[in-house]
Amino acid sequence: MSKTADPALTNPARRRLLTLAGAAPLVLSATSACSEPAPAPVSGKVCRLTPQVTQGPYWFDPKLDRSDVTEGRPGVPVRVAVTVVDGGCRPIKGARVDLWHCDAAGIYSGYEGPNNEEGGDDHRTSAKGTRFLRGAQVTDAEGRATFRSIWPGWYEGRTPHMHLKVFLDARTVLTSQLFVPDALSEWLYENVPAYRRPRRRDTFNRQDGIALQGGEAMVAAVRELKDGYELALTLGVDPAADWKDQGFGPNGPRGGPMGGPPPGGFPDGPPPGPPPEGGPPEGGFGPPRREAPTGEARLKAIVPGS
Repeated sequence: MSKTADPALTNPARRRLLTLAGAAPLVLSATSACSEPAPAPVSGKVCRLTPQVTQGPYWFDPKLDRSDVTEGRPGVPVRVAVTVVDGGCRPIKGARVDLWHCDAAGIYSGYEGPNNEEGGDDHRTSAKGTRFLRGAQVTDAEGRATFRSIWPGWYEGRTPHMHLKVFLDARTVLTSQLFVPDALSEWLYENVPAYRRPRRRDTFNRQDGIALQGGEAMVAAVRELKDGYELALTLGVDPAADWKDQGFGPNGPRGGPMGGPPPGGFPDGPPPGPPPEGGPPEGGFGPPRREAPTGEARLKAIVPGS
C-alpha cells in the first residue's frame, strides 16, 4: 500500500461520519456466529455458511498468484483480509481465494463493453487486455488470505462491492461478494479525486438485490489504518457441498441474473429482442438504471437509522 495517506483520510468530518455510520469498528458478523474470524474448534459452536450469489459477467481466471492487485490504479488503499472457515468455525487451510473488483471509475480489467462504458463517464473506456484489481491467494493455517487493493468504485445499478470466489477443489466453489459501509463510501467518493465523477452514484446497500440477498453475511468489518483501511470478512464454506451440480462450479455459467453478458462478451453480438421488463439501460446490459436520490432521501439511503 502507499506509504503516504491521502489527507482526506484523516479529515475530522470524515471520522465523525464514519462513527455515525457505525462503520468503525464494525462487529465481524459476516458469516460467523463466532466472536473471532477463525477461532479454534469449540464443542457446540456453529458458524453460518455464506450465501452463494452470482459471480456476475466480469470474472475470468488470469492465473495471478499475488496479494497486491493494485497495479498502480488510483484510489484509497485497503487491505482485504478474508478468513475461510467451515460450519464448525474451523479454519480451512489451502483454499484458493480469488478477488476481483472495479476501479475507482467503475471499470473492470480485461473487458470493453456496455458495463465498463456505463462505469466510465466518457463511454469510450476499454480495459481489454489488462488485469488490474484481480488476484488469488491460498489460505494459511488460520484460514486467512490477504490482499492489497483500493476502495472499490461504483457503476450504475450496483452498490460498491468486491467479488470473491473460494475454491476448495474442482467440486466445491463458493461465489460471494463483499460490501462496504455506504456512509464511508459516500464521503470518499465526494472528497478523494480518483473517485469524483460528473454524476453521483444511484444505488446503495439497502437498494441492491445482491446485497440484500447476502445480508450481514457479506458486509465487511472496517478498521482504519495509518495509510488506508482494512476490510475483513469471514466466509463459511461447506466442504461437503457440490456447487458444480448447481451451476456454480469453475465450469458453470458465468453470467448473472441481471442480464450481464458472459466474459468476453457475446461472440456474435447480443441476443436479439428487447431486454426483459425492468432490465438494463437501453443499448446495454447490467442492472437497471435509476435516478440518484438527493437530499433527505439520499441521507436515509446512506446512514443507517436516519
